[in-house]
Amino acid sequence: MKSTLTLIFFVFAGLANAQDQWVIKDSLKGAPRSVASSFVLQGEAYTLCGLDNGGFRRKMYSYTYWQDDWDNSESLGGANGAGLNRGSACSFSIGNRGFICLGQGQTNPFFNDLWEYDPGTNAWTQKANFIGSARRQGVAFAIDDIGYVGLGVDATGFKKDMFKYDPATNFWTQLGDFGGTARKEAAGFAMGGQGYVGTGDDGVLRNDFWQYEPTTDTWVQKTDFPGTRRKGAASWGIFPSGFICTGEDLGFNYTNDLWEYNYFSDTWTQRADYLGPGRTSAIAFVVQDVAFVGSGYNGEFLDDLYAYRLVLGVDELSKYDELSVYPNPANNAFNIAVDPQDIEAQIITIDGKDVTARLDIDKSVSGFHIERGALPAGNYIINLSHKELGNVYQGKIVFL
Repeated sequence: MKSTLTLIFFVFAGLANAQDQWVIKDSLKGAPRSVASSFVLQGEAYTLCGLDNGGFRRKMYSYTYWQDDWDNSESLGGANGAGLNRGSACSFSIGNRGFICLGQGQTNPFFNDLWEYDPGTNAWTQKANFIGSARRQGVAFAIDDIGYVGLGVDATGFKKDMFKYDPATNFWTQLGDFGGTARKEAAGFAMGGQGYVGTGDDGVLRNDFWQYEPTTDTWVQKTDFPGTRRKGAASWGIFPSGFICTGEDLGFNYTNDLWEYNYFSDTWTQRADYLGPGRTSAIAFVVQDVAFVGSGYNGEFLDDLYAYRLVLGVDELSKYDELSVYPNPANNAFNIAVDPQDIEAQIITIDGKDVTARLDIDKSVSGFHIERGALPAGNYIINLSHKELGNVYQGKIVFL
C-alpha cells in the first residue's frame, strides 16, 4: 500500500548544524501487525511473520530502498511451512543470508527452530535447532559473521542465557550469561564490533544498558538509558551511534521518543520524536545508513513506516544539490561532477547487487570518472556517501 503523503521534519538538536530527519515511507504490505521480524540482505530489507487481527503469520515482504516499495517474498518455510506462523521471534542477517528463530505461534507458545533464507533462490532451509530452551521475546544481533541470540521468556520464566550461531558450521555454542537481570522484550543491536542490550521487562521495567565484547565473552554496564523505563522498544546501530525509540513504559504509555547513544563518550542525547504515533513491538532495520521504523501496536495494529537519519553539517549538504552525472545514458563511461572530498561512489543493480568492484573508478579534484567495464546494458543506481553526512546523492545511470 503506497503512502500518498511525504513529509520531511527538520528538528535542530544538540550540535550546531545537526538535524534530525524523519520521512514517511511506503506503508508495509499486508495487514497491519505487531511483533514482526526483519533483516537486511544486499541492500534490501525484509519483514516477516508477526501478529495481526487474524492471528500469527509467516508471510514475508521485501522492501526496495530506492523505489520505496514493498513486494511479496517467500513465506517462512516455503510451500511446506504450514504451522511456522509466529511472532516475537529473533532475526539477524549474516552475509547474504537471513535468519529467524524462536518465537510463539497460534498453538505453540515457544519455538526453538532456526530457519535460513537465501534471496538468490528465494528459498528457506531449516538449520540446527537453538540449543537453549524454546522461548520468545528474546534479543538477537550479528557480529563478524556470527549470530548472537538470548534472553527472552520460556516455560519456566525469564532468561538471561546467551548463545552464538556459526552458519559456516551450522553449530550453536552457549556463551556467558547476559550481565543484567533475566528479562524479555529488551532492545538489542550490534554497533562497532560489539553487541548492546538494554531496557526490557524482568517483572518490572528496566532502563539499564549493557555492552557485549565478543572477543572476551564479557558484558560491561554502560550509562543507563535516560528515557522512561520500557519494554518492546525498537533499536538499531550505525557506528558510532546506537538508537532506542518507541516501546511501552511504566504508565502503560506507548512512547515515540528517540534517544542516541554515543560509542566514544558513553552518553545519550535525545533526538527528534518518532514521526508516527507511539507504539510497542515495532520493527527496525538499516539500509544505506538510513534507519526505518514501522509496524507495531498501540491499541491497534499498525503498518506505517518512517525513515530516520541524523544529519551533521547540513549547511554542507546543499553543495551536493547541484552535482551532475554525464553523459546519461552512457556507452562505456560516465562522469560525476562533484567535490569528491570524503565521498565514496557505489554502483548498484536494480535488484540491489553491489557491482562497484567490477568498475574502474578514477577520483580527481573534479569528481569521478567511471568506466563501465564488462557490465551489461541496463539501469543502475548511483549512491554517493559522505563519511560524516551519510548518503548525499542517489540517482540512476543507464548503460546502452
